[in-house]
Amino acid sequence: MVEILQAIILGIIEGLTEFLPISSTGHLYLSGRLMGYKDTASIFTVVIQFGAILAVVWFYRADLLAKVQGLFTADKKIAKFWINWIVATIPAGIVGLLLVNSLDQFNSNLIIASSLILGGLAMLAIETYHKAPKAKQQPQLDKLTIRQSLAIGLYQVIAIIPGVSRSGATIMGGLLSGLDRVTATSFSFYLSIPVIVLASGYQLIDGRDQLSTVAGGGLALLLGTIAAFFTALLAVGWLLRYISNNDFKPFAYYRIVLGLVIFIAIAVG
Repeated sequence: MVEILQAIILGIIEGLTEFLPISSTGHLYLSGRLMGYKDTASIFTVVIQFGAILAVVWFYRADLLAKVQGLFTADKKIAKFWINWIVATIPAGIVGLLLVNSLDQFNSNLIIASSLILGGLAMLAIETYHKAPKAKQQPQLDKLTIRQSLAIGLYQVIAIIPGVSRSGATIMGGLLSGLDRVTATSFSFYLSIPVIVLASGYQLIDGRDQLSTVAGGGLALLLGTIAAFFTALLAVGWLLRYISNNDFKPFAYYRIVLGLVIFIAIAVG
């Protein structure tokens, strides 16, 4: 029963942090260790990430359907979106494949704490010194250029380091590339679909023999995934509403404080 409760809590943490710029990987790693949850080969983490991705697909279901249909009607704006989407996905896909067998060595309290703080400072600097265009109520995805998409894709590569945050890197990269906050955030959400599906799919196939070792078994996987889905759905909708009139400074402060708390915890053992 305890393991099931832990799985639900971790699912909630995954859903809340996957799309907020505060690092889901860092939060799950630290939370799992604090609770003593057994996640052999990170299989549990991989599975519940699919719940978060399903939330994005559901949130954008009408727009995604329209974009898929647009491929068959030769809609130039939609074709441009898919090209930008592919271009932005390629860098992280290539680097992820090259480093797939060495990524676990970066999972440590020190690296996560350092990444949280440095990422928070970078976010604070960008929001302080870079003037982003005024946010529109609706994302202007059809105005993205190939250059902007490639730049965002390169920023996404940095998120391979635990604690950096994939959403944080791509959103900040979008702002630096000239996008407004709503457009940068929406594009970041769309980019999460191929990157997380490919990365998680590979890990799941590679570690499929470890499925039976997950604490709490299949019920834990199911409830954790459901928890991730519903909390991610809430987080995506809330963040888009929030950043239409606000900046990302509160997330930067949160990252810095959390990183310092982790350093203090390490120091006192």
